[in-house]
Amino acid sequence: MSDQKGDGGRKPEPPIRLRTRRPCPLCQQPSKQKYHPFCSARCADIDLHRWLGGQYAIPAADAPDFDETGETLSPKRDEDGEDT
Repeated sequence: MSDQKGDGGRKPEPPIRLRTRRPCPLCQQPSKQKYHPFCSARCADIDLHRWLGGQYAIPAADAPDFDETGETLSPKRDEDGEDT
């Protein structure tokens, strides 16, 4: 009888990485595949809290209204600066 394993005694190959290694966007530590792109569940939860809290929202400014001639539409005002 021999004590050989069915795999020929080879070492198991490392898992295939599907994503490139990048630092965690919050703390800059090496990211973990399980929490990609973050390094831990803590950093992932912090990022989720920021998303849900609206910290990543892009502030919007209202665009001016234009008429067919390309001029800005604004309320007509009289000499005193009152809307008519």
